[in-house]
Order: sequence, then structure tokens, then C-alpha cells
Amino acid sequence: MEEKIRWGIVGPGKIAHSFAKDLALVPDGRLVAVASRSLERAREFAHGYGAEKLFGSYDALFKSDEIDVVYIATPHNSHEEASIAAMDHGKHVLCEKPMGVNLQQVKRMVASSERNKVFLMEALWSRFNPSIRKVKELVAAGEIGTIGHLHADFAFYALDRSEEGRLLNLDLAGGSVLDIGIYPVFLSYLMLGMPERILSSSKFHKTGVEIQTSMIFEYETAQALLYSGLNGKSDMRAEIAGSKGSVYLHPRWHEAPGFSLEKGDTSEEIILPTTGKGYAHEIEEVHRCLRIGKTQSDLWSHRNSIDLITLLDTIREQNNIKFAFEQ
Repeated sequence: MEEKIRWGIVGPGKIAHSFAKDLALVPDGRLVAVASRSLERAREFAHGYGAEKLFGSYDALFKSDEIDVVYIATPHNSHEEASIAAMDHGKHVLCEKPMGVNLQQVKRMVASSERNKVFLMEALWSRFNPSIRKVKELVAAGEIGTIGHLHADFAFYALDRSEEGRLLNLDLAGGSVLDIGIYPVFLSYLMLGMPERILSSSKFHKTGVEIQTSMIFEYETAQALLYSGLNGKSDMRAEIAGSKGSVYLHPRWHEAPGFSLEKGDTSEEIILPTTGKGYAHEIEEVHRCLRIGKTQSDLWSHRNSIDLITLLDTIREQNNIKFAFEQ
């Protein structure tokens, strides 16, 4: 039996809890350590998920020789620093999306992966969702013909949350675009590639963060209508329509356990359940890559992360979405 891949988690917030639960469902991986700048938070998390070690600093975890790969689950503004520090200590890295706040950060992270010869992947878990993988195959095979229209949104109400929290705080790279707008942008990019032109419009909160953005991606034969928002809930149903048929990813589309394929007068429901919440699939991809010595995934490569942040940078530039720490 192969040795289990040993994980460390940096930043024991909400998403780290979901990740740890799904890691327990992956047979060839185990959670060994957790690090937080609050030792008490690290202790609570380690106790809850059976981690053997806990650290009161990120560097202490990165220096541990009992960790193979680190999951970076800190706020957006610290992804670059934490990921590069981990890679400089020879650790493989799965970094929560967005991998970096801007293109320059992502390029530096990729350079660190190449320099240290370690694995790096953006934790864009929806790319590994069985339904989205299957829809990508169907679209690529021409099953629904030439794509003419794609629609995807991601929105919920968050204006009642603390202004010091991650979503509404400029210093933490808050706002809707980087946090949830990344999902619709990703889907359009995955299915249609890089657009020829982007049109976008944003609205802002009193704290200065962007809280609502509508986007149109223009392609040669298609338009993608995309939306993210923190000031009201959306249906979160995605549609990809082509000359021969349509695919519908049902709410919540980014984690859907199936989809509908409609062609002419026929409709077929395809059920593809996720393992756990769905993070297990990206964990399995990390394990697959590490087992064969790859430093990036073929399904979500460094090039893909660079393209995605380029799109997000364009949207931010069009709407003057800036963070002080970027100056």
C-alpha cells in the first residue's frame, strides 16, 4: 500500500473546515497539521479533525518535515506570501482561489513553483466537479453544436455581515468579483476560452468594496452573460446553449451533482454525485499529480490560472476596483 500523502492546512477558517471534512474521505491522504496565527484556533481545528500537530505560525508548519503538501486557506491578500513561503521550504501547494489577487502575484507564485520544482495549483474546486468535467467533454465533442450563449451567476446577500470581515473589507481584497465572480468567469473561460472583448459594470459598498458586477464576454460566435453580487441572492443556474442543444447545470451550478441535456424535444437528466461536498475531487487530482511527479495539473494548469487572473484584472481595471496594498 502506498504511503498516505500528508497535508497541512494554513488558515483554519470556514472553507478549511469543508476541506478537512472532504480530505477525510480521500483514502490516500491524511491531515497531519494545522497552522493559525491564533494558537487556540489551531488547537480547536486540530482537535476537531484529528490533526497530530498544530502551529501558532505559518512558517513553523512550512518548516516541518512531516508535511508533503499545504492547503492555503487564508484571505486573498495573503495567498501569495504564504504560498511562496511554503514552496521556498520545499512544500507542494494547493492555494485557495483566487490564487493571487492580480496577475503579478500569480506570475511570482508560478515562478516559485518552477524555481523550487514543487507542485502548485489553484484550488478552483469546480473544475474537478464530475458534472462540470462531463459538460466540458460534451461541449468539446460538439454534442450541443456551436455555442451561441452561456449564462452563469453567483450571488447571495452579505451586506449584513461585519465590515471587518473578509467580504466587505478592502484591506482583505474583499468584494464579489474575486470571491464569487471568479466562478462564472471560470465557466465561460473553461467552455469558450479567452474572450475577444469584455464589457462590465460594478456597484460599490460604503466600505469601498465592489459588491455587484455584471459582465458580458464577447466571442466570435457567442456571448457569455455573467454576474456576481453580494446584495441579493441569485438563482445560480448555469446554461450553455448551442446550435444542436443546451446544457443546464442546476442550482448551485458550481457544485451541482448532475445536469440536464436538452436536444430538440428530448431532455435527459445526468446524475453525477460528488464525493462529500466536492472538495475531494480536487484533492484526488493533487494526489494524482504528486504520485507521478508533476508540478502542475493538466486539468487546471498554471497557464489556466494566469488566464483567469488576467480576465479578473481586466474587469477590475474597467471598474476601478483597487486595493491599497497593490499600490
